[in-house]
Amino acid sequence: MSVHLVGGGWGDAPGVYERFVAECAERAEATGYAGKPRIAVIVVRDGDGLEHAAKLVAGLTHVGAVDERVTVLVEGFPASVDILDEVDGVFVGGGLTPAYHRSLEPIFARLRELVADGVPYLGFSAGAMIAAERAVLGGWRIGDVEVAPEETSEELDEVTIAPGIGLVDLTVDVHAAQWGTLSRVVAAAAAGLIDGAVAIDEGTSLIVGPQGALVVGTGNVWRVSPADGGVGVSVLSAVS
Repeated sequence: MSVHLVGGGWGDAPGVYERFVAECAERAEATGYAGKPRIAVIVVRDGDGLEHAAKLVAGLTHVGAVDERVTVLVEGFPASVDILDEVDGVFVGGGLTPAYHRSLEPIFARLRELVADGVPYLGFSAGAMIAAERAVLGGWRIGDVEVAPEETSEELDEVTIAPGIGLVDLTVDVHAAQWGTLSRVVAAAAAGLIDGAVAIDEGTSLIVGPQGALVVGTGNVWRVSPADGGVGVSVLSAVS
């Protein structure tokens, strides 16, 4: 099973949810469960959590029948590990990345256990960012230097890196082409804050699984890696 990292966006994006739902169904079948795949949908937001969760669920049900197990947490409220009981997939939504990190940190270890046991994970926007071993939580400056639009700061001034769930070894940023966040991870890599990163466009999913990495959707994944004493950027284009 795979880790699905979606760069955000609400438009029609072929393949972004299809493979995830199919993997959840495979997981349910493999464990002998005869019903619709049970997917934990986890949202951390203030005020519009139910609406955001409904949009995420609509994306899933558009491509297949699922049994959604929705948990909406208010920012600052810690998640309980029992929301991950008896699920065939985990879908973590978007919003303020530091809030997701703070609320879900108590269940990071359990999420790693589930994915290691074959449960697929999908992170949407903030959910993709915190999936990394070293997660960028936000920020728009490194020292006195502006490295990204202030609007992408996630309410942080300095670019902030923290231990994430640890499902992928590269740092993840999202809304790359739409919000201009690629420069944030390029600057973070150049400053030695991270070893490498991917920045994912909206409507695009980077799927990391046993067979390697696959990009699906409507945009690109921008790979940031060390190159000749500096930092290089390459583009992984979607296959569908």
